[in-house]
Amino acid sequence: MVEETIIKTVDLNCYYGSLHVLKNLNLEIYKNEILGIIGPANSGKTTFLRALNRLNNLNPAYRQQGDIFFEGHNANDMTDNLLRKKIGLIFAMPQVLPVSIYNNIAYGPKVHGITDRSTVSEIVENALKKAYLWDEVKDRLNMPAPRLSGGQQQRLCIARTLAVEPEVILYDEPCSGLDPISTAKVEDAMQQLKEKYTQILVTNNTKQAARVSQRCGFFLMGELVEISETTALFTYPKDKRTDDYVTGRFG
Repeated sequence: MVEETIIKTVDLNCYYGSLHVLKNLNLEIYKNEILGIIGPANSGKTTFLRALNRLNNLNPAYRQQGDIFFEGHNANDMTDNLLRKKIGLIFAMPQVLPVSIYNNIAYGPKVHGITDRSTVSEIVENALKKAYLWDEVKDRLNMPAPRLSGGQQQRLCIARTLAVEPEVILYDEPCSGLDPISTAKVEDAMQQLKEKYTQILVTNNTKQAARVSQRCGFFLMGELVEISETTALFTYPKDKRTDDYVTGRFG
């Protein structure tokens, strides 16, 4: 089966001042896959994610060379708002708004011009269901979101991203502060979401990458060392550096 490419990077180089953080990245990301990205700290993983929806540009020291294509079109031709609507980012620590659960989800659609109350309420319910949170919060939608548990807050962030109908969801260590039960719920949500969304998971947890992703890439010192089907990468890595990392010899 021929995979459909949704994101493609061509000779992508990222810098913070004189620091060369990401080097000559050429990568294709396929529609509806979960792509895992692993590697030690300071290997360029988060910079890669933030380059995809242009959040790096908020740092005045940042500059970028090369191209990023989204659905065949150069991402430079898209506005920041449109790009970030199409490509959402879930951070390591849940970034909930200091408002109700309902208004956390409703905020995005309203910003994008949806004001009809019944339509917004339907979006809120559907997003919470997709994030596997509806049954836990449906009777307390007016409760302040910061009162939710850490795992619930992270799923709320996923629901908030889904409410603006993205095509790609980026995760930057989404389970780093969660207990095993909460982690399992986030991973379950990711597996269900792959039917409709492309997902890219950056994680330092190699076991999580092995559980969740279909393909996996290994980053080291700003370079993509190797990428392949996840089982192959963990079982028969082609590069010794990959083998050393996935077997715990460093990292």
